[in-house]
Amino acid sequence: MDLERIQKAVREILIAVGEDPDREGLHSTPHRVAKMYQELFSGLGSSPADHLVTSFAEQYDELVVLRDVPFNSMCEHHLMPFEGKAHLAYLPDGQVVGISKLARVVDGFAHRPQVQERLTSQIADVFMERLKAKGVAVVLEATHACMTCRGIKKAGSLMVTSAVRGRCKSDGRTRSEVMALLYS
Repeated sequence: MDLERIQKAVREILIAVGEDPDREGLHSTPHRVAKMYQELFSGLGSSPADHLVTSFAEQYDELVVLRDVPFNSMCEHHLMPFEGKAHLAYLPDGQVVGISKLARVVDGFAHRPQVQERLTSQIADVFMERLKAKGVAVVLEATHACMTCRGIKKAGSLMVTSAVRGRCKSDGRTRSEVMALLYS
């Protein structure tokens, strides 16, 4: 990531909006914003699927559910944050992973310019591919600053997206069970 270039761009933005980037309160702002972008977009240089390389043989054939995983991302349309909770489920096929790895995958995809719909699908797809799961369900709930503090200004609105794969999608009983677990 080109931190120096980001700093120059932020300095130009401050000038463009009529501010003095050299005044005391703003003097270090370009540097702070560059470091912030480095953190918020850290997923650009990574492969979230790499977190799922290590798995463990386990003859567990029921749903594995991890709910309320906090995440934050940046809307690629306005470069404003959206944040919320991810609810994740998979139906193993002889292999399980450490639960922290599931949360790391969420962060890996979230820490890049995103739209919530794509983020939801990316997480579900990598779980299906890398875990060789029989089924996957991912539900994201998030508030978007681009909707709550600008534009239509609808504070408190919550966007919910889901991606369902394999038996969690095709088998009605499994789908009902996984959705009940994700939303309980």
